Amino acid sequence: MKYCMQCGSEYQEGVTECADCPGSALVDAEAMRQRHIPLPGEGETRKFVRAATAEDPFTAEDYVRLLEIQRIPVFIRPRRSGSVDVLTTGALEPWWEIMVGEEFLERAVQLIAQEKRQLEETASEAALAAEEEERETEGSLPPGTL
Repeated sequence: MKYCMQCGSEYQEGVTECADCPGSALVDAEAMRQRHIPLPGEGETRKFVRAATAEDPFTAEDYVRLLEIQRIPVFIRPRRSGSVDVLTTGALEPWWEIMVGEEFLERAVQLIAQEKRQLEETASEAALAAEEEERETEGSLPPGTL
């Protein structure tokens, strides 16, 4: 039997393309297992672990997109979002856990760390540019207009 790499559909020998995923490769069961893709009829037994947290939903979505591009199984789990949690922990802002397949944890942590560094560098550059623009604007105003 052959299986679609994208959706996991099962095909008989001789079929060359998935009916639902045009262009997706059809491979044997061993190739599916090597890529950690469950076969039809096999229960999903993948264990998910926390790779990172995010302080806001936009950052969480950014991390998920980054990991999905790398074909790392991922989902977001909100934490401390209920009123009881706020009362017991004092946390006023919710945060999100980025959960990945256990076998992808090390790679996911590396990718997220790189993304965090890039976001911090971009924020620092934006702050410096804003300060520079403010200084230029202040220098071009006529005296006494402030």
